[in-house]
Amino acid sequence: MAGFVIAVDGPAASGKGTIAGRLAALYGYALLDTGLLYRAVGVGVLAGAGDLDDPIAAEGVARALDLSDLDRAEVRTRAAGEAASRVAVHPGVRAALFDLQRDFTRREPGAVLDGRDIGTVIAPGAPAKLYVTARPEIRAERRWKQLTSQGETVAFEDILADIHKRDARDGGRKDAPMTQAEDAVLLDTSEMTIEQAFDAARRIVEDARAHHRL
Repeated sequence: MAGFVIAVDGPAASGKGTIAGRLAALYGYALLDTGLLYRAVGVGVLAGAGDLDDPIAAEGVARALDLSDLDRAEVRTRAAGEAASRVAVHPGVRAALFDLQRDFTRREPGAVLDGRDIGTVIAPGAPAKLYVTARPEIRAERRWKQLTSQGETVAFEDILADIHKRDARDGGRKDAPMTQAEDAVLLDTSEMTIEQAFDAARRIVEDARAHHRL
């Protein structure tokens, strides 16, 4: 019997990763940041001097991916984020990573998956679904602070342009586009501290857990 699944979807820098991590720690559930899978694929393609827009090359890297690849520092850079959005449009890449993600949802006593299509494609039956978002300018500021704290030199305007471009690409792809599941609860963190956002998310999950036990 599979454990309780929490699907946390939303665009880049919305706060969903931090929220997902805290929920996993709170309940003792396994955590998978599925965006790192696509980042690792992108980094792998670039490491082999491949073309991110080549679906065959990207799928080959995806099928050879190991979860240990997600621990590498280079998957958390700005370049990795851009590469992830480009390889994620390839149906073959998404198919290659589908089983890995679906298997993760069967972890006991539960699993938290953070991504863009968890509640719609990977775990449509998840009892708890959140769609975490924030205004583009807020998300760009958060990502800029994160990257500069890691030692990267980048202009805020460039980050904002990246955010708009990734939103358009992730939401406009034909295969598993980023979208809010019909039964997901919308959580806009634009005016929230991380503590407020986490508390709101916790209450959403607690409500789902209560109904799941009925």
